[in-house]
This record gives sequence, structure tokens and C-alpha cells, in this order.
Amino acid sequence: MTATVPLGPTRWAQALGYGGLMPFVGLALAVWLLGPTDRARSLSALVAYGASILGFLGAVHWGLVMRDASGGRSTGSLVWGVTPALVAWIALLIDPVTGLWMVAAGLWACFAVDSVTYPHFGVRGWLPMRLALTVVASLCCAAGAIKVMQ
Repeated sequence: MTATVPLGPTRWAQALGYGGLMPFVGLALAVWLLGPTDRARSLSALVAYGASILGFLGAVHWGLVMRDASGGRSTGSLVWGVTPALVAWIALLIDPVTGLWMVAAGLWACFAVDSVTYPHFGVRGWLPMRLALTVVASLCCAAGAIKVMQ
């Protein structure tokens, strides 16, 4: 049995992907609008959510390798697949402001790798949504970090 992957995101995938921006946007707003105690909690939650998303983005590559019969990119994709989770883990261990900058950079690194890798796996059609998600998520991380740096 061969699995088929849509050329681009389905409506459900789009709804879930864009819906996944709500914690980024909500927590970034909370960092800007709430008092110091709640701001610190929101900042930590923003780093944690961003870190979990980085882990997810890396794991996608393992899924792509599992369905690729050619095995042409398996080693590199598997190694890359764990890298965002390691970056995310470090972002959780350091101060939250630096962690947010690390998550934002990680999101862009994931997009850069995906831009090269997705076409090989026949899922280039997902890149426009990935770009939009990366822009909003990384801007929210930057906004949270900038507020605390003021």
C-alpha cells in the first residue's frame, strides 16, 4: 500500500496550521499588555510553545523519510529532523529573551531547509503556507523579546 500526500495543504491542514498561530499571537499580545508577573509567565509560555513547534517541524522530516521509497535523502533528513528539537531544548534552558530569538531563528532555519527539502519529497505546495506561518510566528517571538528588552 502506497501512501499519497496532497500536493498542498488541505483545508483541514490550513485551518490547523493557521489556528496554531493563535498561541503565538495571544502570548505575544499578553507580553505587551499584561503586568510584570503575567508578562513573565506569558514570555515563558511563548518560548515553550515556539520550542514545541520547532520540534514538530523537525519531526515532519522523519515522516517524509518514512514515506520516501527512494531513500535518497534519508540520512540528512533524519539528522536534520532532530536538530530543531535540540535547538528548542537549548532555547528552554537559557534566558527567555535569548530563547525567543533562538526560536525565531530556528523557525527561519526550518523554513530554509524545508524550501530545499520539500520539493524533493513532492510537497512543494506546502511552502506558501509554511512561509506565512513562519513570518507570523517569528514576528510574535521577536515582539515578545523586544517588549522585555525595553
